[in-house]
Amino acid sequence: MPAPRLARLSSAAFTRVALGCLWLIAWLPWSWQRGLAAAFGAFAFHFLRIRRHVTLVNLRICLPELTESARRTLARRHYQSLALGILEVARCWWRQPAALPPCRLEGVEALEKHLAEGRGVLLVSGHFTTLEIAGRMLALRTPICCLYRDPNNPVLADLLRKHRTAWANRAIEMRDMSGLMRALRDGEAVWYAPDQGKWTPQSAVLPFFGRPAITNLSTSRLAKMSGAAVFTFFPRREKDGSYVLTISPPLADFPSSDPEADTLRLTALLEDAIRAAPEQYLWVHRRFKGFNGNPVSPY
Repeated sequence: MPAPRLARLSSAAFTRVALGCLWLIAWLPWSWQRGLAAAFGAFAFHFLRIRRHVTLVNLRICLPELTESARRTLARRHYQSLALGILEVARCWWRQPAALPPCRLEGVEALEKHLAEGRGVLLVSGHFTTLEIAGRMLALRTPICCLYRDPNNPVLADLLRKHRTAWANRAIEMRDMSGLMRALRDGEAVWYAPDQGKWTPQSAVLPFFGRPAITNLSTSRLAKMSGAAVFTFFPRREKDGSYVLTISPPLADFPSSDPEADTLRLTALLEDAIRAAPEQYLWVHRRFKGFNGNPVSPY
């Protein structure tokens, strides 16, 4: 058997074994799962060190007011939050909605009123470790569409599509702009997290926590093209194991004639949400890539 095919088979087998372990863990009591996530996250931070340097650099750039010791503590808590996010995915995929943790929705009435009038909505969020469970919880209250990007692992990609399609009104692949526009023009709510920038014609270099970063301008342009209103949607885990999902009223005077000003406005709201629970934002992502005029990556 050719080596590349053997490697693919081995990777698929390992993925299925790992998913089987997650399926078993998903049936443990929620308090046990939180304890396991805390233990495994601390272990991963100290011994596996996957993207630990990236995390610490991001925290040093974005939260310079913290001491080095405080940043390391926050980074460890972030790894625990990442681990819990994985267990949240398992619980969303393989347990009934009644088994999900308690959740409080703030501002959902304004969203439902807007949708009842037949207007599309962009629910703008960010890449938090609560991403999967937040979408699942909101969809239990009101129909939403979600965007997804296939992971490189085909076993995970198939499973992600299957479960997102099961609970979302529509599951739209990230590159399917016509599908996204169709959902908005049909008066649906689309959950959208545009905070991971790569260089495209829809990008600009704008500050993120005061540091220049490649930033996606698409929210302003999508709102203008579709006529959709823009709400923000920020989830947060509470210390008692419950969740708060906060939906803002529709942003006034959005979009404007200036996509960069609109994006800076959204970035400021995202930064506020990150500061409210900094360990829950996805700091392992290389947010500050090199670009023309600043070719050196901080990582």
